[in-house]
Amino acid sequence: MDSVHISELSWPVYDEKVRDGRTMVLLPIGALEQHGPHMSMNPDVLLPTAMAERVARKIGALVAPAIAYGYKSQQKSGGGNHMPGTTSLDGLTLTSTIKDVLKEFARHGVRKVAMVNGHFENSMFIAEGVDLAIRELRWDGIRDFSVVVLSYWDFVTEETIREIYPYGFPGWAVEHGGVLETSLMLHLHPHLVDMSKAVDQPAATFPPYDFFPTKPHWTPCSGCLSSAKPASAAKGKLLLEVCVEGISQQLRTAFD
Repeated sequence: MDSVHISELSWPVYDEKVRDGRTMVLLPIGALEQHGPHMSMNPDVLLPTAMAERVARKIGALVAPAIAYGYKSQQKSGGGNHMPGTTSLDGLTLTSTIKDVLKEFARHGVRKVAMVNGHFENSMFIAEGVDLAIRELRWDGIRDFSVVVLSYWDFVTEETIREIYPYGFPGWAVEHGGVLETSLMLHLHPHLVDMSKAVDQPAATFPPYDFFPTKPHWTPCSGCLSSAKPASAAKGKLLLEVCVEGISQQLRTAFD
């Protein structure tokens, strides 16, 4: 049992690896969210999990099963929670889930966790869950538990952006179901992508405010916020390599 995945280990093997607190645990967190007519609804889970797995092998860490549901899709970054298939959690539920999972890892002996986020809308609820977990662990006398929170797209370098988007970068806010995610999925899970159904559309534009309840007509009919047509497996390979290397480099020293 030499897997980096916690779920594939027996409990004695897992216990031996984590009880002294030296082994880092990577916890992917994503969402079940539509990503256009050309792609499955699970990139936000599959992509951070793939990166966590490769990072773990590089730095000697373990990978926890992903938290597969995320916070509600927002219209200007994910198309909106009204879209069919998108299945979301309330903020309180997500925060509590993160807090409980982190406290359980601490109970096992884990002292270093890196949360690898694949869904933009999760960000502040991750921060709240981490903060509450650390506070409650301190009440229990555990004061040496630390967490890194990262989103994989923040490790895409400017040089890589220029190479991936030679025609101009639309911005991460509208890269939902676009070139980044589609390229990574073409490289990692090509059977879940059908480029014949990819819609060629301009990047979505929105007013400088949010509106509730959602106005469905603001969202492009495809559910994507930019075109996936320029995506390719070669771009996905480059993106994966850049992100894995960048994350690995940072995590080697983050807990020093």
